[in-house]
Amino acid sequence: MKDPTLRNLWKAIFWVSFPFGILSFVLPIYGRQLGASALEIGGFFSAVSVVPVIVRPFLGRIMDRWGRRPFLLMGLIGYAIAMVVFSFSNSILQLTIARFIQGLGQAFLWLAAFTIVADVAQETGRGYDFGLIDEAVSRGAIIGTTAGFLALFSLDQMVSTGSQVWLILFAGYTIPALIALGIGWRGVPETRPPRSGEIIQSQPLSRQLFTLMVIVFFTGASSTMIWPLLMIFLQDTLGAEVWGLAIAYLPAALISAFLPSRMGKLADRFGRKRPMAGGLILGALASLFIPNLRSLGALAMLWAIETIGYTAAIPAERAFVADIAGEDFRGASYGLYTFAYFLGALIGPIAGGWFYDRAGPAVPFYINACVLALGSFMVLIFLRETRHPIKVSS
Repeated sequence: MKDPTLRNLWKAIFWVSFPFGILSFVLPIYGRQLGASALEIGGFFSAVSVVPVIVRPFLGRIMDRWGRRPFLLMGLIGYAIAMVVFSFSNSILQLTIARFIQGLGQAFLWLAAFTIVADVAQETGRGYDFGLIDEAVSRGAIIGTTAGFLALFSLDQMVSTGSQVWLILFAGYTIPALIALGIGWRGVPETRPPRSGEIIQSQPLSRQLFTLMVIVFFTGASSTMIWPLLMIFLQDTLGAEVWGLAIAYLPAALISAFLPSRMGKLADRFGRKRPMAGGLILGALASLFIPNLRSLGALAMLWAIETIGYTAAIPAERAFVADIAGEDFRGASYGLYTFAYFLGALIGPIAGGWFYDRAGPAVPFYINACVLALGSFMVLIFLRETRHPIKVSS
């Protein structure tokens, strides 16, 4: 990564991502200890999407006028404050408030980060650069999750209540969040290109972007529907401890830490549609088989397959948005694109919790498989490549 802006953005994303992995594991379990139902646990995960849904459609347009850097810094500040609030949360309401604040940071940070990458990256290398940012998230989450589980094991021996363990754990995660803020403040300059004086032919909401938003809304809703339920489902069906689940997830975590940039190169070379469609199909197959799991080994294999699909689809998807966005509308285009995802993420976990409690534990996973398969079909039929794949000389 030669560009200093992208290099410093990578470092900031790496540090701020430390608590991401462990939140996915311990939040449903801690919520269950506090007496939360599956529907309430889904509410924890939906709360983080409330602010992005409200502000993203407008924030992108503002970012195109005022620049990317202020919103990147506000996002990093929001994550640091969220870690402080998490550390003092010992009720369902407080956990929901902490997730809401985390959503505030998320609303600013990721929209700014995606737009900065689109500003700085070359058209022929966008998939690779978006993949690098995904790797920063995964590597930070792996290190943070490993450190967190080691701390949990040690703290269990020293303190008497779960709330005390929770407080110490997330007070520790405040430190990397502050490091990320320092790197962003010192190392990431403004990247917004000068606004052209000409009439721009492209628009923020083109037909292609609207079609992608529809796909992202439904696949985002179905994907986020099952993750908070997965921890509960596996504990109920396999009797698995959180330590065993973390070990089963390790192969998938390593894949997500090293594969996205390589998959992004494939999207740069061969086009965006095929990685997007193939990734959704792999996710659908994994979700289809999860209800029939009987061992952690099989779980690890399915998680790895699903993650390979994710690493193929996401960099290609983000690069596709950059391809179809006009230079003056990058922030607005990413604002609309991420709005569609977070609207789905707001609805999905609550719907999943309702299906889990009312229709049966396996139903959300089957719904997700059907929706992802349909999304793959829609990508192939309705999206149109806007750039030609790179020709490789023999």
